[in-house]
Amino acid sequence: MSMPKDEIQKEMTEAWTTYLQALEKSIEILDRDITEAREMGKVCTSEWCEATEHVIDELANALFSISEPRWSEPEDSKKIKALKRRVYDLYVNYRGVYEKAA
Repeated sequence: MSMPKDEIQKEMTEAWTTYLQALEKSIEILDRDITEAREMGKVCTSEWCEATEHVIDELANALFSISEPRWSEPEDSKKIKALKRRVYDLYVNYRGVYEKAA
């Protein structure tokens, strides 16, 4: 039994939306952690630094390798562009914490 075309499109759209929301949430969590580390003057331990840089790299790879579906909304393109900028900003903020510890 196969799914009707509309049902498949609905499932794909929901999965796409969930994926973008997950990326955005991950960026928000990481941003909060980096901001907290900077504000509290925490020392960037090697484990924390490595883990943070790895997560930033993974998020950047996920965002910059996205091939937007042709059926995605223009708002999705705007959101992806904004998320890419946020990842760049995260890295800049992370470098500030990292350099403080060095």
